[in-house]
Amino acid sequence: MTAKAKTPPETYYAGAYWGARKESPGECARRTAGFLNLLAECDPFLAQWYKPAKSRKDARTHPLMPPDMPTLAEMFRRGVNREKGGPVFEDLGFSFWFDNGGTRRDCAALRIHCGGYAEAFSNSCFLSFPSEGANAERIFTASVLAEVVRSMVLAWDPDWCVSTSWDHRELLPDEGRTGTFVGWVTYLSRRHGEVPPLPAPVRIEPVEDKGTLIVLTPERFTVANPEHVALAHRVRELLTRAGLMQSVTP
Repeated sequence: MTAKAKTPPETYYAGAYWGARKESPGECARRTAGFLNLLAECDPFLAQWYKPAKSRKDARTHPLMPPDMPTLAEMFRRGVNREKGGPVFEDLGFSFWFDNGGTRRDCAALRIHCGGYAEAFSNSCFLSFPSEGANAERIFTASVLAEVVRSMVLAWDPDWCVSTSWDHRELLPDEGRTGTFVGWVTYLSRRHGEVPPLPAPVRIEPVEDKGTLIVLTPERFTVANPEHVALAHRVRELLTRAGLMQSVTP
């Protein structure tokens, strides 16, 4: 009798997204430094970051913590958008990729794209988490992911943030790839309006005067639980009806 293949556990990510916003490499560095300091308070695994290098061993000789503004600004300058050998596209902003030096399945990585101001342009800060192990188990909780999203909001002042599983995103081919949707933890900027009352067990809380954090369930959100998926769909319907599920770009 052939053994049934074990279903891999759901893995999670967090992303912040905002529209066109012209910022210099120095301004991007300032926001990144603030974000890294806030992130370090969320979990010890998110407290160490390293400059990109040819190998993980080399990377550990170039730490980014505590954040050094000139180093971060230079990394963003190097991440300017340009054609090979051609001019710089200033309106497309700057990109910077780096990680925390973990192993393949036990690693967190950050991809930041900021300073872009081209028409219908989206800036972002994207954080992928480890896929398995003790660090993943500790991070994949409503309390930690809510603090990660809160940190993104305070640092980047985005229009929308979400933290959910990759499997959940794959269930939403339209919303998940081209527009806003509701994940396990979602943030909506007050610039787009006020969040209406939502059904239990959803938790709503303000993030200073910037917007609203929405946590769907206190337990781990998973697509294996049809009630979780249905709740996310219901909440999105209510937020859409309130005019809040707007695309980040026009």
